[in-house]
Amino acid sequence: MAAVNPYLTFGGNCEEAFNFYKSVFNGEFTAIQHFDDMPKEFQGNPEDGKRVLHVSLPIGKNTVLMGSDSMPSMGAPARGDNYSIAIGADSEEEAKRLFNGLSAGGEVTMPLDKAFWGALFGMFTDKFGIQWMVNFDYNH
Repeated sequence: MAAVNPYLTFGGNCEEAFNFYKSVFNGEFTAIQHFDDMPKEFQGNPEDGKRVLHVSLPIGKNTVLMGSDSMPSMGAPARGDNYSIAIGADSEEEAKRLFNGLSAGGEVTMPLDKAFWGALFGMFTDKFGIQWMVNFDYNH
């Protein structure tokens, strides 16, 4: 099967968000470009040049978290609360580290705790408005 990777759109704080995610996932960007990195004929307003055109951050064996900033000239970024990024941790310790790191400054909607289906599970919205679910299956 082809890989499915989350792609997040921000309204000007993509680099701040991805630096935060990088610190939690202990990873490195495989790519980060800004709008002012494009050829001059494709660039828009100079004040938007530092916005992120594209960023890629590997966060698992086969998963890459990607994102960009929207351009004000293209309208507001898409917003929605009908999705969550679900993380399947490899250990209880990893689940706790990711939950605590990513939820810092955000709003916990379900504390990380043992769930009836035999997992350690929790949900939150991070400080950038992205919804996450963290799960560690004790039976895997």
